[in-house]
Amino acid sequence: MSTIKKPPVDVVIVGFGWTGAIMGMELTETGLSVLALERGEQRDTYPDFAYPRIADELTYGIRLKLEQEMAHETVTVRHTPADFAVPYRQLGSFLPGNGVGGAGVHWNGMHWRALPADLKMRTTVTEKYGDKWVPEGMLLQDYPLSYTELEPYFDKFEKVCGTAGKAGNLQGNIVKGGNPFEGPRTSEYPTAPLKQLYSGSLFGKAAESLGYHPFSIPAANCSEPYTNPYGVQLGPCNYCGYCERFGCFMYSKASPQTTILPVLMKRKNFELRTQSQVIKVNLDSSGKKATGVTYVDAQGQQIEQPADLVILSAFQLHNVRLLLLSGIGKPYDPVTGEGVVGKNYAYQMNSGISLFYDKDTHFNPFIGAGAAGTVIDDLNSENFDHGELGFIGGAYISATRTGGRPIQQMSLPPGTPTWGSGWKQGIKDNYQHSMSIGSEGSVMPYRDCYLDLDPTYRDAYGLPLLRMTFDWKANEIKMTQHITSKMANIAKAMEPKQMAISVMGSGSHYDVRPYQSTHTTGGAITGDNPKTSVVNKYLQCWDVPNVFVTGACAFPQNLAYNPTGIVGALAYYSAEAIRNQYLNNPGPLVQA
Repeated sequence: MSTIKKPPVDVVIVGFGWTGAIMGMELTETGLSVLALERGEQRDTYPDFAYPRIADELTYGIRLKLEQEMAHETVTVRHTPADFAVPYRQLGSFLPGNGVGGAGVHWNGMHWRALPADLKMRTTVTEKYGDKWVPEGMLLQDYPLSYTELEPYFDKFEKVCGTAGKAGNLQGNIVKGGNPFEGPRTSEYPTAPLKQLYSGSLFGKAAESLGYHPFSIPAANCSEPYTNPYGVQLGPCNYCGYCERFGCFMYSKASPQTTILPVLMKRKNFELRTQSQVIKVNLDSSGKKATGVTYVDAQGQQIEQPADLVILSAFQLHNVRLLLLSGIGKPYDPVTGEGVVGKNYAYQMNSGISLFYDKDTHFNPFIGAGAAGTVIDDLNSENFDHGELGFIGGAYISATRTGGRPIQQMSLPPGTPTWGSGWKQGIKDNYQHSMSIGSEGSVMPYRDCYLDLDPTYRDAYGLPLLRMTFDWKANEIKMTQHITSKMANIAKAMEPKQMAISVMGSGSHYDVRPYQSTHTTGGAITGDNPKTSVVNKYLQCWDVPNVFVTGACAFPQNLAYNPTGIVGALAYYSAEAIRNQYLNNPGPLVQA
């Protein structure tokens, strides 16, 4: 196939979700010519998410219109390096986005900051419990920057999103009603917390009666009219129940479309090309400098796009695959422990409890938002003593009501028939009178959990698929069982008529079929040593300094929190370093 060569640009951005939009916004302000390449289609609030077309559960919730098409590209999955990996053919466990906005369109909007201990996990754990506390084969690693360094960028991203919440630690002062365990904030959330739902109120009262500290979930579902620092206006959430898997028609849920693109798309030094699948980062003869990228356009033509600076801003899995396909960084080898690209893949460990009440308790489940709910952080990270528990990590526990959609959000008590008149009666008896609480837990990195290129399966362009080697470990199962036992105590204090607990049992294996979260992390981790990380603290590749890699692929391990808050903060931190340091003196920002 012949290759068409395009005129050069200063910056090419690969993938146009949250971090691509942030990088585009920040770098166009310097006057650079910036081109973003997005493999999916163009999408905007209007007309793509307009009501009533977006309130279509079959199209968006079941058929997953906003997600990646697995027939063109997928990953292969196996539990151990000795297994044969098979393709992930039907979306289940995680849902990579596709199209402008990426997963930032269909996320729920839970907008967390990392805890100080999350960023210095290995140091915190070993100082508290000793070096032997970290099990053999667990590759625990600190971030190369602290909470204090990252705090201004957490703050900036929250202000861009109009995040709703209540500060719990304002400039070192613990504030009632917020999260008392969070790191110090320079300022209050930009908008007030979302309205309390009845399910969250019940959970909060029960948790508080047991000595916990409930607060409203930090939500990128704007609670009131708000204008962000870019001058973009957001409207108040109307609790329609169509956040997860859907675009927001109210301009309320923060996404690239509602917070950044109205300004960025008007800039003359910015260009977006959709239906452009990047297949390689091109390198010069030294292999130490990127010269641009190669992509395939909508007509199937192969295009070479020269650029001085390359930003990889695709989904976590795609960034790792592109590094491997391009020969950037040494691929990780689990046998020798050498190499870095693909290392420290991690997921999340969740559990849940469904609660069923009598007919005089009404929840109105159709009223909800992606992050509408009440949460406790007492059992997360190092917020509690692990000394006698024998595991690392933790989880937050919440009662969240995202909606009451009729296909996916039917909660029925054990013993209810799965079809026919008995099933219909079960829905009638329980739809208004049930709720759930859940835990979302951290997952540590392990020597034999990693990403590499599959030797057998290829994508629509003939390129090797990404191969995922991952399974649950005893540490995480022990963690979730402990957390779930505490969650069950809260559930009992809520006095339901009946409850059903769902938790991983000992010896459970990772299953790609049920949905858990789209919070896949690692593979291009950040660190202070090129022998143990792919990128430095500024997300700059150690091996190819004019390539920066954003997103959750930089996480050394997976924290319990939803990743978007730290993903956005790291992108702003990186963008500032590019603007103020790299552009003045292109080259490594950290000496190896």
